[in-house]
Amino acid sequence: MGESRSDQRRSDQGREPGEGSAEAGVTTGALARRLGVSPTTLRSWDRRYGMGPAVRSGGRHRRWTPQDVAMLEEMCRLTSAGVPPAEAARAAKGWSDPLTPGTGAAADEPVSLARAAGAEPLGDPRQECKGLARAAVRLDAPSVDDQLTSLVERHGVVVGWEEVMVPALHAVGRKWETAGDRYVEVEHLLSWHISRVLHRASGPVGPGAPATGAGPIVLACVPGEQHCLPLEALHAGLVERGLPTRMFGPAVPPEALTAAVRRLGPVAVVLWSQTRSTADRPLARHIAATTWGVKGARGRPAVLLGGPGWAGRPEPDMLRPAGLREALTALTSLADG
Repeated sequence: MGESRSDQRRSDQGREPGEGSAEAGVTTGALARRLGVSPTTLRSWDRRYGMGPAVRSGGRHRRWTPQDVAMLEEMCRLTSAGVPPAEAARAAKGWSDPLTPGTGAAADEPVSLARAAGAEPLGDPRQECKGLARAAVRLDAPSVDDQLTSLVERHGVVVGWEEVMVPALHAVGRKWETAGDRYVEVEHLLSWHISRVLHRASGPVGPGAPATGAGPIVLACVPGEQHCLPLEALHAGLVERGLPTRMFGPAVPPEALTAAVRRLGPVAVVLWSQTRSTADRPLARHIAATTWGVKGARGRPAVLLGGPGWAGRPEPDMLRPAGLREALTALTSLADG
């Protein structure tokens, strides 16, 4: 049945601002929210690179068609990957293929000496971080995953984690703190994809250490600690170095952790604590004193305290590395005996 004019008016009144038919297009504000950029950025791209709507209606209000939206989504994807805006605009409009990030000939984007020498440098970590954060704000999961995967494949876990992943998480966290709860979903999406890429970088779990070698490295969060993403980065870095590990993840009960240490005879145990409220020092001392093996030849693990929760008074005979790189160096040394 046909729709009456009154029904049509009610339908129009129920729409969100900026919505409409495909022919009418969306407003600049609605498109900016969808892409995760500001309306000022869209106007700047129009002025500088001709990235405006193909059809302009009368008056001051712009309407963006589905074709316009697709073009700008491609522009955002390319700039997030590090392609200079001018090159990204040409590619998004189908004028040329995008240049590989960092190899553009624009006068304001010089090629680094390291790249000219044939190395594989990270380039500008700030640009990589911005691109990742922008893709996360747009909730562009494919772009986030692609950027993270490429980052780890090209530069390894340590560089990817310290120079891009952590700064991007901090940037999203600051945005969340200043905007109430508006960006919680952004942080969750970014964290999940980082975890996913770290798991892929770790690869399949091998058979473990040889019978004559040192035991594996045990990684666990202390009871009550659910924040285990840095521990996942450490696990990925250890596997990248070919070291045997046993990852137990968040909130491991003391009895279960003690039993695992006695069964495995690990060369080291890493205990992660994100906050002081979860840093269980008696548990750390208990694990450090846990022994295994026959009488007269008993072994005990080295204990590494990871995370900001352990700040303050040091624990005797326990290591407290300052970051991922230092933790990997210490654990590699222990594993090598």
